[in-house]
Amino acid sequence: MTEVCYFEWRVKLPKKPLRDQKYFGNLKKFVIDAGLCSHCTTCTSVCPVYGITGGDKPIDFPNWEKDCIDCGSCIRVCPRWGYEPKNGIGNYVEITAAKSKRFKGQDGGMASEIIASAFELGMIDRAVVVSRDDVWHPVMTQVRTAKQLGDEKIASSKYSFADVMVELRNATYNTRKGVAVTATPCMISGLKKLEDEVASYKQNVKLAISLFCMENFYYHQLSELLANKGIEMKSVGKMHVTDNGLAVEVSEGEAGEYIRVVEINEEEIEEILPSGCRVCQDFVGVESDVSVGSEGSPEGFSTIIVRSEVAKKIMDHIREKDYAEFAEVDVDAIEKRCENKIQKRPYRRG
Repeated sequence: MTEVCYFEWRVKLPKKPLRDQKYFGNLKKFVIDAGLCSHCTTCTSVCPVYGITGGDKPIDFPNWEKDCIDCGSCIRVCPRWGYEPKNGIGNYVEITAAKSKRFKGQDGGMASEIIASAFELGMIDRAVVVSRDDVWHPVMTQVRTAKQLGDEKIASSKYSFADVMVELRNATYNTRKGVAVTATPCMISGLKKLEDEVASYKQNVKLAISLFCMENFYYHQLSELLANKGIEMKSVGKMHVTDNGLAVEVSEGEAGEYIRVVEINEEEIEEILPSGCRVCQDFVGVESDVSVGSEGSPEGFSTIIVRSEVAKKIMDHIREKDYAEFAEVDVDAIEKRCENKIQKRPYRRG
């Protein structure tokens, strides 16, 4: 005889402004079509019918009128539903500058160092990070050991959307100890919504690292912009945000022995800037456990904003093991950049 166990999961569903539409229809109307969607892909990670799509195109749910089961999950975890921008530096325990002695990165390699130390402390057994292929397509990766963090394709900064939250779902369901994740500020906001709604995220995501972020792009638009500048993606060595736009280091010659820097000005960047980035004011990721970037640090160092006791424990471990060189950080420079993003990305609800 087969026994079948049934259970109920009772939740309070959000109010539908459009009562005659399904929940995704409301999300489409008031977030996606309204230009607020940040492409954080949090909704794609919770859709029970796996109907919501991300990738290198705007968030969509093909044939949602038929396939959406109207559960409300997408709206409940969307950080842009009832959007109130986060901004500033946020609360913190410590701000410092550091350079890893074990890992190289875009700047000081400290995102990798922090994850590696979390492995050593037994906090996590996997981390969700974004790698890339040879032409800079984002590639979602779960690293299982500190050694894997030495891959330069993981360490370099990418400026294209990646399905971080979908990969985090897979990691969260399979971990035995805990998961770390590196993400943009909007994704961190999505994670906080998930932790409020889904117990496994709150229990299993042990460390959320936010990367400083001014904006992100669809890969096809960024690659087309660079192609118009005569730049092949396979020749790009490094990209980084400047005060005036985006600087791209290009390797040329058969052995890539010659490097030139191409400046993409702010006006050109604005032409391909996704609408959701145009209303984002969170430069550092104020809801993270720890924020990592370069603003305010000496060249070759990472700026680290420690916010939680978990992150503080990791930084104490790094100091104890002498895994990093430390320096002073210019907090005023970080505050200035935060204020600059608020001014560039004004938003008033309604």
